[in-house]
Amino acid sequence: MPGLDVSRLRCGLLILLATLLGGCSSLSYYGQLATGQWQLLQAREPVADVIADPGRDPALRKHLALAQQARRFASETLHLPDNRSYRLYADIGRPFVVWNVFATDEFSLDPLSHCFPIAGCVAYRGYYSLGGARGEAALQRQAGKDVFVAGIEAYSTLGWFSDPILNTMLGWGDERLATLIFHELAHQRFYVKDDTAFNESYASFVEQEGTRQWRAARGLPAVRERRAGQREALTRLVLDTRQRLRALYTQPLPATLMRERKAAEFERLRQEYRALRDQQWPGDKRFDAWINAPLNNAKLLPFGLYEQWVPAFAGLFAQVNRDWPAFYARVEQLGKLAPTERQAALQALIPIAPVTPITP
Repeated sequence: MPGLDVSRLRCGLLILLATLLGGCSSLSYYGQLATGQWQLLQAREPVADVIADPGRDPALRKHLALAQQARRFASETLHLPDNRSYRLYADIGRPFVVWNVFATDEFSLDPLSHCFPIAGCVAYRGYYSLGGARGEAALQRQAGKDVFVAGIEAYSTLGWFSDPILNTMLGWGDERLATLIFHELAHQRFYVKDDTAFNESYASFVEQEGTRQWRAARGLPAVRERRAGQREALTRLVLDTRQRLRALYTQPLPATLMRERKAAEFERLRQEYRALRDQQWPGDKRFDAWINAPLNNAKLLPFGLYEQWVPAFAGLFAQVNRDWPAFYARVEQLGKLAPTERQAALQALIPIAPVTPITP
């Protein structure tokens, strides 16, 4: 557009983002969020242009072409938003798009939450640079907190911007990239503030059922990934550990004894994992690095939230005869309920064992 003042536009966007994200944290924190998102937006280019350019990496072009088939399937068959998201590509030149910093008190499993007007309250703070995340982690450790820093390959802006396929996502393989597109577009279709378990379980169900239909549409057999079963087994061990720790932290023990018993629970987790690995996955050490690294409360926070209510959404999908528009309409009805009513309604959709609500 002739005469467009790009610097002023950029400044306006930073102010807009700070307003949208607003809250009580420092201006510098929101400044890095706004700058990071702006840089990501600036790196975007149409996927169609990359695919059509013979000078680009052939493997990248093939990968993106397959991703666009999944993108069309998402809108045409799964009735997910039909917009520019994941029809753009951005190479941001680093292995993760953001680094999330999780923190808890030393003897608590409750996260230090951070609340934003759009996304609601979340159990972490995100940084667009590893240095920024490490700086925040150091401050939290100085305050006596348990801290964990996790690199994140992708995130959703919930439809506020056209989210691109990132170079950070390309190492997952074609099918995993497709499932991520289904998952993130599900968040764009519907999102409830302050209910991570609901949002992630809903999007995980759309991802899983969408992948089954995506494979069937291409004449591929249904596959239960062996590694998915391994992740489920590890998750169960972690959730059991979290339950024991939660009980431990309610006891009136002196800090020294509490630390000893806390360390013993983490060592029990390691021993149970090794026994499970050696009995069921001999020679497979894919989780060894995670389990052998330092463990603390914060490192356990992400487990379980993505799967908690998946069986409920599967039951809901069956109730509406596997009709996607009807399914989304019912999901929106659930999202309008008060939190306790929502949990009760989700529980009623599961015909077998009751689900224990997971607090991150």
